[in-house]
Amino acid sequence: MKLKPLSDRVVVKMVEAEETTKSGIILTGAAKEKPQIAQVIEVGPGGLVDGKEVVMTVKVGDKVITSKYSGTEIKLDGEEYIIVRQNDILAIVE
Repeated sequence: MKLKPLSDRVVVKMVEAEETTKSGIILTGAAKEKPQIAQVIEVGPGGLVDGKEVVMTVKVGDKVITSKYSGTEIKLDGEEYIIVRQNDILAIVE
């Protein structure tokens, strides 16, 4: 199955959180923060949203930083994805 987002929505997949710190300390599951860096999987067409023209600035394959608790989490074919609006994407990681 394939997800095709509508309007100004973007399908992202979160990048796994680091399991060790820079100094080599191994983190337990409870100590890990929810990752905010995600990879863009699909991008909606943009268009007219709430009376304003939205041009999509992200593209498939971009790594992005999302708002911490934004979007709708879904599970499809055993994979977890989040559907967010483009304005919930804070930055593109280069």
